[in-house]
Amino acid sequence: MTAQPLSPDHPQVRVVRGDPTDAELAALVTGLMAFGAQPPTAGWPRPSGWADHSRSLRPEAPHGPDAWRWSLRP
Repeated sequence: MTAQPLSPDHPQVRVVRGDPTDAELAALVTGLMAFGAQPPTAGWPRPSGWADHSRSLRPEAPHGPDAWRWSLRP
């Protein structure tokens, strides 16, 4: 499979309905380019909510003058 060069004869995006303005087409192309530029996720897949052990950790302890009262509460 060979990549075709970008040229006006072979458009990569074609409008099939409606009459978009130049600004709307620019926004569409910008969005498509941004979506295609995202790198694929690497490494281990993120665990599901049921298997995520970070949910069992205590939240950050509160700060302030009465923080010692709440330090032993879950």
